[in-house]
Amino acid sequence: MEAWIAFIQERWLLIAAAIIVLLVVISLVKTIIKWVLVIVIVGALLVYGANYKDTLQSVSGTALTEISNQAIKTIQDEAKDAKYTKNPDGTYTVGTKSVKIEGKDGSADVAITFMNRTFNVKADSVIQAFIDQAKKNTGQQ
Repeated sequence: MEAWIAFIQERWLLIAAAIIVLLVVISLVKTIIKWVLVIVIVGALLVYGANYKDTLQSVSGTALTEISNQAIKTIQDEAKDAKYTKNPDGTYTVGTKSVKIEGKDGSADVAITFMNRTFNVKADSVIQAFIDQAKKNTGQQ
C-alpha cells in the first residue's frame, strides 16, 4: 500500500494525463476499440505502479550502499583522530567528529552513527581496526 501511495504522490502528473486520455478516448471513440484502449491504458498504469515498488527498493538499496561506503571511507580517514571511551557498564564508545561507534565488550554487534543515522552492524575488519586504532590513540591498548 505504501508503494502505491508513493507512486501516486510522485507520479500524479502521469496519472492525471492517463485520466485525460481516458476521458478523450471514451468521449470520441464509439466502438469496441474504445474499451480495448481503456483496458490497455488502465492496465499499463497498473503494471507501472506495481513495478514502482521495485524501483523504490532499488533506489533505497543504492542509497544505503552509498552511505555505507561513505561511512567506511570516513572511518578510515578519521582513524588517527578517534577516541576510545570505556564505560563502567562494559560498553565502549569510539568517536570522531563524524562517526560514533558504540558496542559492548565481547560482542560483534556495534551501532554506527553517521550523518545522524544509526546502523546496527557486525564489526568487520575495518571497524575492528578503527576501534583498535582508537584504543592506541587514547593509550588503552
